[in-house]
Parts: sequence; C-alpha cells; structure tokens
Amino acid sequence: MTEPLLRVNEVGKAYPAGPGAGGRWRAILDILASGRSKGVKRVLGGVDFEVRRGESVGIIGANGAGKSTLLKMITGVLAPSEGRIETRGSVAALLELGAGFEPDVTGLENLRMNASFLGLSRADVAARLDDILAFADIGEAIHEPIKNYSSGMVVRLGFAVVASVRPDLLITDEVLAVGDESFQKRCIRWIERYLSEGGTLLMVSHNMYQVQKLCRHALWLEQGGVRAWGDVFEVTQSYLAWHERRDADSRERARAARLDGARYRVERLTLHPASDNGPLRIDVGDPLRVELALHSPDGRAPQALVGIVRADGTPVYGVATDHDEAVPARIDDHRFAIDLAFDGLPLLPGSYVVRAHAMDPEGLRLQDTVEAEFTVSGRSRALGLVELPHRWCTGDDADR
Repeated sequence: MTEPLLRVNEVGKAYPAGPGAGGRWRAILDILASGRSKGVKRVLGGVDFEVRRGESVGIIGANGAGKSTLLKMITGVLAPSEGRIETRGSVAALLELGAGFEPDVTGLENLRMNASFLGLSRADVAARLDDILAFADIGEAIHEPIKNYSSGMVVRLGFAVVASVRPDLLITDEVLAVGDESFQKRCIRWIERYLSEGGTLLMVSHNMYQVQKLCRHALWLEQGGVRAWGDVFEVTQSYLAWHERRDADSRERARAARLDGARYRVERLTLHPASDNGPLRIDVGDPLRVELALHSPDGRAPQALVGIVRADGTPVYGVATDHDEAVPARIDDHRFAIDLAFDGLPLLPGSYVVRAHAMDPEGLRLQDTVEAEFTVSGRSRALGLVELPHRWCTGDDADR
C-alpha cells in the first residue's frame, strides 16, 4: 500500500482563553509544566485520519466545528497545539478569499507571484499564461489591483492559478460556494477531470450534493472532534439527519406552547418499520407505514394530512384523508387512528421528514403539526427527489 499524501495524527488546536499577554504567558507556563494549558479555548482535539493518493475527502460540520482551522494547520498557516501532520508531494490550497494575494498590486502580478509560490518558473508562467487567463475569464480586470475585485473574481483568479499547477493534493475551503453558476460548473468539471487523472482532493463544504458528487470519503467534525469518518454517502446522510434532530426539541416546545384543549391535534406519530436507535433508516424502494393517533375535542372525526419533505424543506408528496375519502378509525370518544402505507418509496438517498397535520372535520383549517425523521440509504448519484424507472436508448433502440 502506498504511503498517504496526508497523515493527521491526534491533532488538536487550543488558544489562550485570555486576550492579554498575561493570559498567553500563563498558558505557556501551564504547557511547560504539565504539557497542557488550563486557561485555553480548545477548538480541535483528537483529529486522526489519512488521505492516500487518488482519494477525495469532504470535511463537513456545522459552523464553528473546526473545519477551517484544520485546513489552516494542514497547509501550515497555523501550527497544531498537539499531534502531528505529515504531507507528501506538492500541495496547493484555496482557503479564505484573498489569502495569498497582495491587494494593492494587479491581478497579473499576483498571478505571477502565486504561481512562483506553487513551484512554477517564469518560463512556466509565460507558457501557461493564456490558459490561466482564459480559465479565470476576468478580462481587463487582470490589470487592476486586487482590492478592486469582487469575491467571485478573486476566486476565479486563485482557482485558475491552481488549475495550471495540478498539485498532488488540492485543498479547498468553500471555494465552489462563491462565483457565478457557469464558473462553478467549470471548476467542478476541472476537479472531476483532476480526480479521474489521479489527483487527490480535500475539501470543506456545506453543500452535501457537491461533497457526494466529488468525494468518496467524508470526515464529520462536531465541536472540534471527529463525529464520523467513512463512506461519503453514509456520513453525509447521517449529518443531514442530525441537523433535523437538532431542531426537533425547539419545534416540539413551540408546538406545545401553541396548543390548547379545544384543538384537534396529533397525539402520536409512529413510523414503521420501527427504529430502536435514532431516526428510521430504510433503503431505496423499501416500504414505509405512517400511524397516527388524533385527538378530537368534540368527538367528531378530524381530517389528516400527511406529507413527505426533504431535509432542506423541499416538498416531495402530500395526501389528505378527505382527498381519498379515507375515514379515521375511532379509538374512543376523543381519539381516532390513521394508518397510511407506502408499499415502495422511490425516494433517492438522503434525509427526509414525515409531517402529519391534524385538521378540523371539514378539512379547512390546519390545527396541529408533528414531524418524524427518516433516512433513505443508497449509493445513487441520480439528481432530484425520486428514482424513476428508465433506460438509455442506444443503437437500434433509438429508432423504435
């Protein structure tokens, strides 16, 4: 097995808690005395992973999880407080906007300086200049100072220089989140070609679609530690489900505050097959059953509306009892049961939410809403929400 291009071994980062010089000196004395500072703010700890040649890894996590700090340590901008980082081969990084650029000199001068930092000679820059300028596509602005550039123009120039170098390891931090759509597509096409030719990628992104599209592995950081590491689909799907769970308590508190005894409400929402460990996880095409227990303040049967939405809030499907003339089953004087079955869900892999709504008997006013999360697992790279039966027509088939 080849040596990894990047090895991160039990790496941590901490800063003195106090802003003054006294706080820094106390932290230094603590470290000298015991190997660990007491008055510090730890932003990373115990991060351990390897990246081998030809691999692609996405680093994900909420804001403040330590993603950018980790990249800065890997690229040498920051030194780790503990642990060890080893890199092999050539490394190029696109981190914060404008990092490495001199704002008061022109884009062309910055291009030449950055190219030399990445190992290109003057002759190399001259030979590749037309290609770099064509990739950046910023026109006559190349002769203006960087301080006059928009954020998108800065990224265009930085990415164009890196693309001309083709490093062994490319490191990016949310670069594809900036710039217009056409340039983002150009960057993605270049990265896909770079990976197909044996390049190695380490990227930070909040865009799970891009992570799944470009990466084979994912590292999930939470509060400075490693929450999960492994297959990109498993890690990103767990991450999206976690985002939904994180808001569940606040939604439930808001629901309880607005309800009163005079309303029709959802007493219980249960998904089957049942899950004993967190949200339900099913495979593409598996069945799903939704069971509801509804409360009626006056003994009349309420209507129910059941919908499925993607974790980002995109509606997928919804159906109501009165649409299908389904009659809730009476449990007692004030409770009714609903049982809705989907025999085979064609949903694409991802995180989803079942939303159950209690409505008045006329089906005119929504009275209560309860949600339950579930995850669809699979390795599909198809786009959209559902898997549709299809076939490619080629050769003789195309004439039919």
